[in-house]
Amino acid sequence: MRSPRRCSRNGCPRQAVATLTYVYNESTAVVGPLAAFAEPHTYDLCEPHARSLTAPRGWDVVRHEGEFEPPPPTTDDLVALAEAVREAARPVAPRPPEDDHGPAPAAPPTGRRGHLRVIPPTH
Repeated sequence: MRSPRRCSRNGCPRQAVATLTYVYNESTAVVGPLAAFAEPHTYDLCEPHARSLTAPRGWDVVRHEGEFEPPPPTTDDLVALAEAVREAARPVAPRPPEDDHGPAPAAPPTGRRGHLRVIPPTH
């Protein structure tokens, strides 16, 4: 499972539950529920920092009025691991038959597992 997103404030170890976005042409800071994905030019905040955020003079703050809920755990990594195990358990393709010259020299086994590549050990 992926580690939870952390608050963007320097030195804050808490889990993020809100996303801060600036609307520069309207001089507005918007604090809402945590975005599904981390995006450039947005900031993830923990609940204390989301509740206490202030904006520069002349700017408005639009803040989510409900509760900030931590995001649900994702299963992407667990699903990827299960698929890799399933693929590794598939039977190996049979070797080609030997020809008149005897067996072909044994090549080190290599293969691909999704975005991973198996590299044989060097002797």
